[in-house]
Amino acid sequence: MRAAGDVTLLINNAGITRGSPLLGEQAIAALRDEFETNVVGPLALTRAFAPVLKEQGGGAVVNVLSVLSWLNLTGAATYSVSKAATWSVTNGLRQELKDQGTAVLGLHVGFMDTDMTAGIDAPKTDPLDVAKQVLEALAAGKDEVYADDLTRAVKAGLSAELGSYRGGV
Repeated sequence: MRAAGDVTLLINNAGITRGSPLLGEQAIAALRDEFETNVVGPLALTRAFAPVLKEQGGGAVVNVLSVLSWLNLTGAATYSVSKAATWSVTNGLRQELKDQGTAVLGLHVGFMDTDMTAGIDAPKTDPLDVAKQVLEALAAGKDEVYADDLTRAVKAGLSAELGSYRGGV
C-alpha cells in the first residue's frame, strides 16, 4: 500500500456479465465468474484499502451496482444475482466501516455509456453525470445514488403490490 497510501476515495467499478439465464447450460460457470469479479473483487479491494482510508481520516468507498441489483432478467440472470449480492456486501461494509468514519455509497444505474453497454440499444447515462451525482451524494452524506430515470422508477416500484422485482415495471 506504499504506492497508494494517500487514497481517500475507492471506486469499485469493475464488473462483468456473462449473459446467462439461471438454468442455462453455462449458468454455474457464469455465476462463479461474475461473483469473483462483481462481489469478491469489491470486497477484497475494500478490505485492502480500509486501513488506508482510516489513516486518511475515513474517506469513502463507492460500489458501482446496477438497477439489476433489484431485478432479475433472464438474459442477465446470473449477473443480476451477483449485483444483488454486491448490494448486500455494500450495506454490510457500510455498517462495518462507519466507526472508522468511512462512508460507503451504493451507486445504482441502469445503462451507463460504457463498453459493457455498447451493444445495447437503450438510453444511456453519461459517466460524467454519474460521477457528478456520486460526488454530490458523498458530500451530502447519502448512502445510495439512483443515477437515472430507469433506476429511480424501479426503486420506487419495489414496494408496490406487484413489486418491480416481480415484473411490475
